Amino acid sequence: MARIELMPKIGDDFERIFAYLAQHDAEGASSRIPEIIQALNILKHNPLIGQLVSGDERELVIGHRARGYVALYRYIDEIDTIFVLAIRSQREAGFTRPFEENP
Repeated sequence: MARIELMPKIGDDFERIFAYLAQHDAEGASSRIPEIIQALNILKHNPLIGQLVSGDERELVIGHRARGYVALYRYIDEIDTIFVLAIRSQREAGFTRPFEENP
């Protein structure tokens, strides 16, 4: 079973998501972050399930519509570890911050 590591900037992504949800009074906003974390656990048993997007980076689609998010991650087979690089809403145009922390 693979290990999952959240990169430090993921906290910024969660803050942005939560601030948006709080501003728009989204129903169940407080449960969204735990739901995203729970969904990431599928990667422990299926680290290559996400769509390959660039080099060795993959995207995992979590949920759908207003409750939809995308996690950008990299799986390193040699150490059986998944590095979650960024998380965004499916409605956002793309990942906007640089990933200088990439393993």
